Amino acid sequence: MSATSTEPLAARMRPQSIDEVVGQDHILGKGKLLRRVIEADRLTNVIFYGPPGCGKTTLAEVIAKTTKRNFVRLSGVISGVADIRKICDRARTELGGEGTILFIDEIHRFNKSQQDVLLPYVEDGTVVLIGATTHNPNFFINTPLTSRSLVFELHALAPADVAKLLERALDDKEKGYGNFPSRFDPAARDFLATICDGDARHALTALEIAMRSTPAGEDGVI
Repeated sequence: MSATSTEPLAARMRPQSIDEVVGQDHILGKGKLLRRVIEADRLTNVIFYGPPGCGKTTLAEVIAKTTKRNFVRLSGVISGVADIRKICDRARTELGGEGTILFIDEIHRFNKSQQDVLLPYVEDGTVVLIGATTHNPNFFINTPLTSRSLVFELHALAPADVAKLLERALDDKEKGYGNFPSRFDPAARDFLATICDGDARHALTALEIAMRSTPAGEDGVI
């Protein structure tokens, strides 16, 4: 890893394949529905909901890589109707190609008119929708969209899962801290994995702060 890298550790360490995803065995375990859909490349519209840091965005990106589709991201907070139309109209001109996954983070923040604009493009297959939300979609997303989507609940990660992600970051010599002179105490790692409340992003951010705040050239245990 470059010492001058500005990309957050949590972003650098995002899994690149299904097998690298930690947790969510109830939907990604061998023989489970979502894994079968992805591996068979029979992707349909999907809505993920669950607490922050449980892997909703990560899973969307892994799906795009696995199915070799174009990946376009919008935010339910800052994206408007014009953004939806622009992306979907572009995707329509590319039909017959690799196909486009439209990932909408915090999709529950879209109002009814924004969701209504999106609906025709979802219905005719112009885009494959992957929505992410921390709210139950049955209450916060229009029924026409949820009825055309598979809805999966993601769970907060267990401490053992978070510890595995932290260890992966500590061992990785390219994207993580495998070349760092100081060693992160296993007890500190396990404590961090426990107090992050199942939020992998929170845990990796805390790890990054600890490692980056260690004086340059210092060798020892953090």
